[in-house]
Amino acid sequence: MKIDKLEIAAALAPGLLLGLLGGLGMIGFSATLEAPERQALHAMLAPRGALLLLGWMLAAGALGALALRLYAQYVAAPARLAESARALAASSVQRELKAQGGAGVRALTGVVNELVRQRDAYRDDVQGQVALAARGIEQERSRLAALMSELTQSVVVCNLDGRILLYNNRARLQFKSLSQAPTVSDGSELIGLGRSVYSVFDRKLVAHALESIQQRLLRGAAQPSAQFVTSSRAGQLLRVQMAPVRDPAAGGGPLGSGPSPAGDAVRLSGFVLMLENITRDFESDSEQDRLLHGLTEGSRSSLGNLQAAVDMLELPDLDAPMRERFLGVVRDEARAMTTRIQALANNTSQSLKTRWPLEEMLGADLVQAALRRIEAQLAVRTAATDVDANLWLKVDSFAMLQAIASLAARLVEEFEVKLVQLRLQPVEGDASRAHLDLIWNGQVMSTETVMSWESSPMTVGNEASPLSVRDVVERHGGEFWFQRERTRHEAFFRFLLPLAQAQDQLDASALMHSDSRPEYYDFDLFRASEETRALDERRLVELAYTVFDTETTGLNPAQGDEILQIGATRIVNGKLLRQESFEQLVHPGRDIPPAGIPIHGITPEMVAGKPPIAQVLPAFHAFASDTVLVAHNAAFDLRFLQLKEQATGLRFDQPVLDTLLLSAVVHPNQESHQLETIAERFGVTVVGRHTALGDAMVTAEVFLKLVPLLAEMGIHTLGQAREAAEKTYYARIKY
Repeated sequence: MKIDKLEIAAALAPGLLLGLLGGLGMIGFSATLEAPERQALHAMLAPRGALLLLGWMLAAGALGALALRLYAQYVAAPARLAESARALAASSVQRELKAQGGAGVRALTGVVNELVRQRDAYRDDVQGQVALAARGIEQERSRLAALMSELTQSVVVCNLDGRILLYNNRARLQFKSLSQAPTVSDGSELIGLGRSVYSVFDRKLVAHALESIQQRLLRGAAQPSAQFVTSSRAGQLLRVQMAPVRDPAAGGGPLGSGPSPAGDAVRLSGFVLMLENITRDFESDSEQDRLLHGLTEGSRSSLGNLQAAVDMLELPDLDAPMRERFLGVVRDEARAMTTRIQALANNTSQSLKTRWPLEEMLGADLVQAALRRIEAQLAVRTAATDVDANLWLKVDSFAMLQAIASLAARLVEEFEVKLVQLRLQPVEGDASRAHLDLIWNGQVMSTETVMSWESSPMTVGNEASPLSVRDVVERHGGEFWFQRERTRHEAFFRFLLPLAQAQDQLDASALMHSDSRPEYYDFDLFRASEETRALDERRLVELAYTVFDTETTGLNPAQGDEILQIGATRIVNGKLLRQESFEQLVHPGRDIPPAGIPIHGITPEMVAGKPPIAQVLPAFHAFASDTVLVAHNAAFDLRFLQLKEQATGLRFDQPVLDTLLLSAVVHPNQESHQLETIAERFGVTVVGRHTALGDAMVTAEVFLKLVPLLAEMGIHTLGQAREAAEKTYYARIKY
């Protein structure tokens, strides 16, 4: 056993202490004697005193060394054996433990190694059986892949919290094009397993579509669906079709299994979104409409003048000067029409007001949804009166609800209305339209007030829309006006809306072949519930993580060192998602010290032309949003990010876990907690060391090995893990 200087000092310390105590005791004893007796005692001990004290110290030192050796063999060695055995149990790598300590501990190490060999043999047998049984599951996955490849739309499947649990490669590419943030890495900042779809879509819009589907399920629809059109933050126009995923545990059965009994609540576990970017098609259609409108309306007067001139030219007694005058009119009007057509053809960059596709919806459902929204947002009573239950409307229901709620909010705030009612009836003599009335009792309203409300942007509380009520009405090709009924002492706003046939299914015949494949899915996320508990109370196995690492010009962030590279990967539902990664070289804005190049391998030529940190951090911030950060020696990496907060305006304020600290919690008796040492302890293969993404991958695998060991210690939640990590010695390290 190797004994270093510290161990020698620890062994001699008891001897020195005992020798000092013995010397002090002898001095105290001699002080109690008379002078002659004291002199006689000193004379007797003087020749042998030094030898006696030295022998006493050597004997005490030998006892201390023996005690230290016994501690190492029978206390430290078993503790290290226990920690190594636990790490081996948590890994799947076949390796043997090194024999250390006394004979008993060495024998115990041999027994552990034998048990590990037996476990590995049983594990190989079980894995063979599992592989055989998994072939059927793999066939189902292949069928799913083939089915997804037939879809032309981007497909995203979410749970009820809006967490993405499946998406195909076409969706990944489309989300990349929708991103407004700089696409510096692979452009996958918006989509990923466990990420929120509400980073792209308005939460209220999705909730409204889900509510519509739920109502149709309650009415017995076998395959309900909804659609809406929205614009992305980058200005793209998207058509979204939504279909529900029923919860099998609730007894709902698969979709298409038949209607639910009347009155039974139908529980959903998620929803499917099929996305189609219709920006280009819409712009093309709008331009065609604009050109047609210009040709028909702008040329109407010219055609009238031409017709009048031709009629005059047909008169037989028309004299020559008059004939020449009318011929000039023909020439001028023909020239004007030619100029107008040419101008319209050249001015193709202009666009008309946005036209949005409408959906079929039961009018009574729209009324009930509007009443619920008004009651939830405004301190006012509501009621439905004279609602025809058989009317189907063709509307943009989300925009209509905004318009109705906005008008109701104005009535409550400016006229202190206490009761609003909604009425829905067909228009007499017109089988294609119905009128929806917002009714109230109150004071007289001026025409100027009505026009102001109609043309100003819609607002309800803190919610605002760039659209006006007039925009919504024009979108439906309808009409809007204010009217009073003096006999009833009522006033109302009337919307004239188009009717539709009762149709509760979407035509999917337009979906054609595509080579898109469902490469990313995790159906276990259906069981996730994001809003049920506070983050610190969430179990570690339930959380989503972004594991990251940085390569830097040096080790002193406060003294001017900068980030050279950021690499990150995700852990969702206890799985390392290698395909969802972030890796980006960064121009540091300063020289790279030559001494660090052999370590990280990043040369000045590699970062030439790369984006600066001010451009990279927004993309990484989006990639890591709504997740827990994980890093090895996280204080070092976070310090670099914190120093950029003021310049970028971005804060990484989510919780952070450090694998260095967690390793010290799980294995307090180990001599080293370096990343390579921990990886070797768990049997994790180190690939790409000292590259940001490579280190992030190793850190992620180490973290997954640490989680079950923390659970064995009673550390199950994020809060418990953070509290335990803060108590370790390494938590005191600052940068």
